[in-house]
Amino acid sequence: MRVGAADGSVALLASEGILDAEQIRATALGIAAVQRPDGAIPWFHGGHLDPWDHTEAAMALDAAGMPERALAAYRWLAASQNADGSWYAAYADSPEGVGEPTNRLRETNFTAYIAVGVWHHWLATGDEDFLAEMWGPVCRATEFVLGLQAPGGEILWCRDEQDRAAGEALLTGCSSMYQALRCALAIAERMGRARPDWELACGRLGHALAEHRELFADKSAYSMDWYYPILGTALRGTAAEERIAEDWDRFVVPGLGARCVSPNAWVTGGETCELVLSLWAIGDVERARTLLRDIQHLRDESDGMYWTGRVYQGDDQGHQPAIWPQEKTAWTAGSVLLALAVLAEEKATVAVFGGEGLPEGLPVLCADQECAAA
Repeated sequence: MRVGAADGSVALLASEGILDAEQIRATALGIAAVQRPDGAIPWFHGGHLDPWDHTEAAMALDAAGMPERALAAYRWLAASQNADGSWYAAYADSPEGVGEPTNRLRETNFTAYIAVGVWHHWLATGDEDFLAEMWGPVCRATEFVLGLQAPGGEILWCRDEQDRAAGEALLTGCSSMYQALRCALAIAERMGRARPDWELACGRLGHALAEHRELFADKSAYSMDWYYPILGTALRGTAAEERIAEDWDRFVVPGLGARCVSPNAWVTGGETCELVLSLWAIGDVERARTLLRDIQHLRDESDGMYWTGRVYQGDDQGHQPAIWPQEKTAWTAGSVLLALAVLAEEKATVAVFGGEGLPEGLPVLCADQECAAA
């Protein structure tokens, strides 16, 4: 397996005043160093793996010109998929490799995201054999997810160990799943597989996200609930711009990045870089660049990796400003590379986060309190 990041890819991602090519190469190699021989990418050695963050890191490897590494990551997903199409929420990491699940919840958001990664890898490589190889895992994952779609179009967030469905849907997770369904439909189209049921489900979910926020549990203290409808491609135009303006001051700390949770003096690299992707998607490129520059205080130049977050002020319990938690995560580094990729207009990453050209599903209209396909 080739280890080095491609020179052309890292040169493309380089951004004056943010990161140069050598720094980007170091970050890509840092993610690759966390990857296990079977392709699994845990958060860090000795941490755990979850399927969503594993996929984000794989996408970053493709963006940095390491497609063999990304391919191994997707093959790990295919090999570890449950019979019902899902993955568990967390798997243990050890020196011997990624093994037994440590959290047996089967989250719909975690399961759906394989479609985004697979479509991104195909766009980056043009590998038709890969797409055919991954069609089965993507199809099974999508069917698991849609088995938890509620009448309003929202998708419940998990099944537990007793196979019971959760009683609520989450705006962040459903926004990510909308992007995933659009990518699953793109894969189906490329494979020549008609999936009108997926088209209807995608349209219903998109409509719920845009028009029926009452269907989702209130998690508005979290910045992800603020920007994820944009990141997941459900909101664009004036509605997206107004949403960003509404909570900008609540979540963005000038010079430091974005808070994870609004009451807490804690900025995080992953949320900040996802906000960068969201701002780029609505054309707010200058603020996107500024935020990506601001979050570089989390970078460790010794290995090119990024601390998860920083507490930036003390409190009355005696806690002082500090890096917290004391972990450098592959997915945080991955989010940095993906943010650089959209700012550099790298085609695969632009396609999955910009949304242009992705199927939107069947349009849905509401009348007399009921919504149906138009």
